[in-house]
Amino acid sequence: MTKMSTVEVQIAERARKYSEVPLTNLHHFIDESLLQESFASLNKKGASGVDGQSWHDYNGKKQERIGALLSAFKSGRYRAPHIRRVYIPKGDGKQRPLGLPTVEDKILQTAVTKVLEPIYEQLFYENSYGFRPGRSQHEALDKLFKEVSFHGKRYVIDADMKNYFGTIGHQELREFLRLRIRDKVIERMIGKWLKAGILEKGNVEYPKTGTPQGGSISPLLSNIYLHYVLDEWFMEQVRPLLTGSSTLIRYADDFLLLFSNKEDAYRVMNVLPKRLAKYGLSLHPDKTKLVELDNDDKSAPRTFDFLGMTHYMGNSRKGNRILKRKTSSKKYRMSLQRMEEWIKRNRHEPLNGLIPELNDKLRGYYHYYGMTFNSRMIENYHREVKRKLFKWLNRRGGKHKLNWEEYAWIVEQWLPLTKPRIYRSYHLAKP
Repeated sequence: MTKMSTVEVQIAERARKYSEVPLTNLHHFIDESLLQESFASLNKKGASGVDGQSWHDYNGKKQERIGALLSAFKSGRYRAPHIRRVYIPKGDGKQRPLGLPTVEDKILQTAVTKVLEPIYEQLFYENSYGFRPGRSQHEALDKLFKEVSFHGKRYVIDADMKNYFGTIGHQELREFLRLRIRDKVIERMIGKWLKAGILEKGNVEYPKTGTPQGGSISPLLSNIYLHYVLDEWFMEQVRPLLTGSSTLIRYADDFLLLFSNKEDAYRVMNVLPKRLAKYGLSLHPDKTKLVELDNDDKSAPRTFDFLGMTHYMGNSRKGNRILKRKTSSKKYRMSLQRMEEWIKRNRHEPLNGLIPELNDKLRGYYHYYGMTFNSRMIENYHREVKRKLFKWLNRRGGKHKLNWEEYAWIVEQWLPLTKPRIYRSYHLAKP
C-alpha cells in the first residue's frame, strides 16, 4: 500500500467522520508546505507549458513564487493558463494529443489531487484499479482470471468508449463533485481548469467537455465521473436485479462486465449504451462486444483484449477450464516497432553502453508481460529483438560486418541480452 502523508491521513479521518455530508473546508490543507511537496514530486524533465518555463527555471525562484501562488489560489485571483497541446505517436501510425500545463498549474493540480484523493478513495469500489494509489494493472488482470476461472463468469461485455476523457460533461462532473465537496475555493479552481483554453498552432480553443489535458488532476476527475456514471449504477442498481452473479472490472476508462448468466449479459448489453448516453458518453459500436467464452461457434467472438493482453479459455494441466492470456498482437507489434526505432537511433553508441540500456528496456517489458501462460510470446519478443539488434549493428557503417557467430558471442557471452522470464506466476492458475 502507498504510504499516506500526515495531511492525507487527516483528510481521510475527516472524510470518515463526516461520511454523510459534503466537506466544506478543505482548502486550508493546501499550504506552502504542500505546494513545496507537490513541486518536488513533478517530473524535472517535463516539457514546459505556454510560459516556456521548465522545472529548473521555476526552481530558481521557488521560494517567492510558491508563496505568491498560494495567495492567488486562496484569494481566487489565480487564472488557469492555457494548455499547450502537442501530438505524440501512438505506435499504430496515429497520433495522440497531449496537453502540457505550466509548472504552476502542475503544482496546484497535484496539491488539490492530494487533498481530494483520500476522500474519494473511501468511495471508490474495490474493482476500480486505474490511477489509484497502491493499485495496478496486474491486480485487475488477477481479478479477471479468478472471476472467470473459479467463479464461472463466462459472459463478458468488452466495452470500448469513444474519446472518454474528452467527452466528460462539465456540469455533470460539478454535480457529482458537490455530492462530496462543497469547498468554494476548490470548486472554483476546478471550474477554471475545466474552462482553460487549449493552445495549438497559435489558436486557442475553449473545450465544452472533457477534463484538463495532461493535468495531474485529470485521472482523479475522470475516476470520479465513472464512479457515479458506471460503477455505482452497476453495483448498486443493476446487480441486485440480475439472476446470476456478476461483477465489474475497470481500469480508468477501460472496463469489463462479467456474468455467469447469459440472459443477464444480454440485458445489460442492451441498457449500457443508454446509461452512458445519459451522461454524454458513447461506446464504439465496432469495438464493443459481448463475448461467450465457452461458445463452440467459431464465428462468434471467443477472445477479448484487456490491458495489453488477449484473453481466451483453455485447459489447465489438470484439465480444468481456465482463462488464459497472451500479449495482444497489437501491443506486440507496437512494442517491437518502438524497440526497433530505438535500436536504429542508438546503433552507433558503444556496445557496452547500448546493450545494458537495451536490457533495461527488456526487463521492463518482461516485468509487465512476463505472466503465467505468456511464455511463448515473451520468448518470441526476445528472439525478434535479438534479430533486429543484429540487423542494425550491421548498418553502422565501416567495412567489417558481424557474422552471426561473432554476434552470438557478444550477446550471449560478453554482454548477454536479458532473457525472458515469468515474473508473475499465479499458484491459483494451476487448479
